[in-house]
Amino acid sequence: MDKFPMTRAGFTDLETELKQLKSVERPTIIQAIAEARELGDLKENAEYHSAREKQGFIEGRIKELEGVISLAEVIDPTTLSGSIKFGATVTLVDEDTDEEKTWQIVGEHEANIEKSLLNVKSPIARGLIGKEEGDSVEVRTPGGVKSYEILDVVFK
Repeated sequence: MDKFPMTRAGFTDLETELKQLKSVERPTIIQAIAEARELGDLKENAEYHSAREKQGFIEGRIKELEGVISLAEVIDPTTLSGSIKFGATVTLVDEDTDEEKTWQIVGEHEANIEKSLLNVKSPIARGLIGKEEGDSVEVRTPGGVKSYEILDVVFK
């Protein structure tokens, strides 16, 4: 099995979510199932079926998180330097719209575009890897080809 590259912050977030699921969500849903059972006929008991469905989701997510955490390779971006690679925080300017964007290239399990965390396997990240400050890059995205100039590369 391949290891999953991950920042310390991403690893901590996954551990926190796993702890929440095991110590809060799981006991809550077990209690909800027990209460729904007490209501009688399970065939037509919507609360019971809803609680069982949620329990299945929680158990599945726990297994997924345990698997990811066991295969995580935590990388400290502050120890890296040079061209763009995993962990780099990159500031770009869209050459068509002059819009500036800043993204950190992170592992797929911690990526969140709203938080400017870009999946290392995304088209933009793949196009940036190996480039340096001042370079121009064309990236094929699902929305078409985009041209960016790399303004800054920081490892923090």
